[in-house]
Amino acid sequence: MRIDIVTLFPELLEGPFSHSILRRAQERGLLEIHRVQLRDFATDRHRTVDDYPYGGGPGMVLMAEPLANCLDHLLSQRKYDEIVYLTPDGERLCQSLCNRLSLHQNLILICGHYKGIDERIRKLYVTREISIGDYVLSGGELAAAVLVDCVARLLPGVLNDEASALFDSFQDNLLAPPVYTRPEVFRGLRVPEVLLSGNQKAIDEWRLEQSQQRTRQRRPDLLPPD
Repeated sequence: MRIDIVTLFPELLEGPFSHSILRRAQERGLLEIHRVQLRDFATDRHRTVDDYPYGGGPGMVLMAEPLANCLDHLLSQRKYDEIVYLTPDGERLCQSLCNRLSLHQNLILICGHYKGIDERIRKLYVTREISIGDYVLSGGELAAAVLVDCVARLLPGVLNDEASALFDSFQDNLLAPPVYTRPEVFRGLRVPEVLLSGNQKAIDEWRLEQSQQRTRQRRPDLLPPD
C-alpha cells in the first residue's frame, strides 16, 4: 500500500512512522508513506497557501489553487482509490472502515489546518471525509497518523501474527476480552483457571462471554437492540 499525506508540517509525522510496527512495515516493503509539502505547490514566491475566508470571520482557510496543484500532480503519477480529507465533520473512523481502507492500494490523505480547506476542493477532489472523534485538533497530521496506524496493521505481513488483528476490539462489534500473562499469581490475583486448562473450546467460550459482558458494561451502543 502507498499513502501520500498532503501536509503543511511533514516533520510532525516523522516520529509516528519511524518506529515499531509502521517502521517494520516500510522496511519490508509492505507500506510506503510519502509526506507531501503543500507549500511546494503554492504559486507565489512567499509560498502562500492560506487566505482570509470570504464573508469575514476569524481564522484562515487553505486555498484551493495550491491544493488543486498538489492533487493534480499526485493524480498524474498514479490512480488513487480514495482521496481522504481529515476533518471533524467527516464520518467517524471505526474498525469496519479501517478494514475497507486496508484493501486499497493507493490513498491520499489531506491534513487540514486553520478553519479547513476551500469547499471547492472537497467537491472536486475528495472522495471520503473522516473524523477520528468529536473534538478539534490543531491540524490533520495527528488524525492522519491515527488512520495510517489503524489501516497499516491490517495489511498482510505487517503483524508478526496476522491472526492477531482479527481478534482486536471492534472487529465483531465487541470489545476484546481480558488478557493475562506470567506470573500465574500477581499480588494475590490469579489467572482464571479456564485459561490454564488447555481446553481450547472452553477458553474460546470464556473469551466470548467476557467480550460480551465487557461490551454490555462499557459500550452497549455497539450491541444490537433487544
